[in-house]
Amino acid sequence: MQGFEGMDGELLDTAVGQLVPAGSMFAFLAAHRAEVFPDADYADLFAPPGVGRPSLPATRMAAVLVLQVLHDYSDREAAEAARFDVRWKVAAGVPLDDPGFDPSSLVYWRNRIARSARPDRINDAVRKVVRETGVLRGRRRRAVDSTILADAVATQDTVTQLVSAIRRVAREVPGAAGQIAAVCTGHDYSRPGKPVIDWDDPAAKDALVSALVNDANAVVAALQGRDLEERAASALGLLALVAGQDVEPAGGSDGTGGRWRIARKVAEDRVISTVDPDARHTRKSPEARRDGYRAHLAADPETGIITDEKLTGATGQDNSDPAVAEEFLAAEAAGDGAGAAGAAGQPGPDASPGGSDGSDGGEEPLAWYGDSAYGTGDLRGAICDAGHRAVIKPKPLRPPVQGGFTVDDFTVSEEQGTVTCPAGHTVPLSRTRVATFGVLCRNCPLRERCTTCKTGRKLVPHPRDDLLRAARADWAAGSGLRKDYTAHRPNVERAIAQVATWRGRRLKLRYRGTARNHAWLKRRTAALNLRNLLGKGLTRRDGAWVLAT
Repeated sequence: MQGFEGMDGELLDTAVGQLVPAGSMFAFLAAHRAEVFPDADYADLFAPPGVGRPSLPATRMAAVLVLQVLHDYSDREAAEAARFDVRWKVAAGVPLDDPGFDPSSLVYWRNRIARSARPDRINDAVRKVVRETGVLRGRRRRAVDSTILADAVATQDTVTQLVSAIRRVAREVPGAAGQIAAVCTGHDYSRPGKPVIDWDDPAAKDALVSALVNDANAVVAALQGRDLEERAASALGLLALVAGQDVEPAGGSDGTGGRWRIARKVAEDRVISTVDPDARHTRKSPEARRDGYRAHLAADPETGIITDEKLTGATGQDNSDPAVAEEFLAAEAAGDGAGAAGAAGQPGPDASPGGSDGSDGGEEPLAWYGDSAYGTGDLRGAICDAGHRAVIKPKPLRPPVQGGFTVDDFTVSEEQGTVTCPAGHTVPLSRTRVATFGVLCRNCPLRERCTTCKTGRKLVPHPRDDLLRAARADWAAGSGLRKDYTAHRPNVERAIAQVATWRGRRLKLRYRGTARNHAWLKRRTAALNLRNLLGKGLTRRDGAWVLAT
């Protein structure tokens, strides 16, 4: 059943509490943790009163979870701080001689909250505070950006993944250990460590890869068709994936002879570890490869308040910057953003320029700021359809011929369904929006400036080509778009830095899987928003949250 915090303090606790700096997160939680995280918000996690032993108080554990994620502590470090650090004791409202709790209590609380109907309740509680303060009222700008966060596991090579995946099947699938011993000949998977071979001998490594892949295929074939529970089925599916993603038939083989080699390429969306199958390779540049997850943020550039967040896999179209930005846009339209309710009312002096564009209540439209990664036609179309304004750096055009004609030198007529090239040739758009000039390029005097393709120039204009052209024209014309972008878009970098770093070092995620790391990101942005508000003088006055500054 739910435990409750006793609010009666001791004289010594009050004296020690005076040592905690006013305006700090510790002092704020000491005074207001029960108002930000009331017990009633956690009643659904427990059995009715009188059933079972009382839990640790929800107000206390919520405060500890916020401090833990703010300071990037492990569970053991957080439990030690709650036992030995006077500031943490004051923030949690416990006496100086309180023995603290076991680190597993933090795991228990996170898991209970994650399995509940409101898994983001700590973030939701801080969003409520943000809305009540009105800090985002009249602020009609949102800047979006993302960063890569390193995963909590080591990247595995192909041999390690194959061995680990087979061992995982032996653990998770009932009766699989016996099947593996019966059908596998390449290695004794009951023994720890890697296979013992001469790793400097290429022939020995090739033979080992072939043996491991054949073992994996034999295990999958032996267990295929069984009615397995989710964990067991996932382990078997992971083995099948690992056995095929990194290998190809050896030279002179068609794959049926059992001879395999490490593939001379990197598989798309490659699983990099059987310990955390959701982690992925990605690149911020051709030279800089990173392993982990991608954290996406939307923030108000003036106040630094993070209005939305999402942690996704590092690769995949659905996890791309513009795809997640469309989700943030939809959340704002649905009133799910942190500033949705707080943004109501007349625009303030910092509101973005422009007319209402169909927005309700005479409000200015939201202006969305993003770098060129967000400059897709789909995202621009979604922003336009929502009645908002895109202040996004256009993607640079790359002509097929250096210094030659770009897409903007062609005229696209959506009404007539045609495309006209710089030489004046007009061709129709196909059903799949392909304009093929073909033979018209054969004797064209402008061919050398247009294409090097033997079959002539092809053009595939985006369905929102008009928005892309207009954005490029506005950016080049000095219409104020570039100045507006420069003044406000870079501010989101500070929010990104706060999420991704702590005391000058880059954070490394502590959990495995997208769901748990997304929950971590929700808690971290909540803690950062609360700290941001404290810097603006957050206080409680007449039962409402207000800013003193």
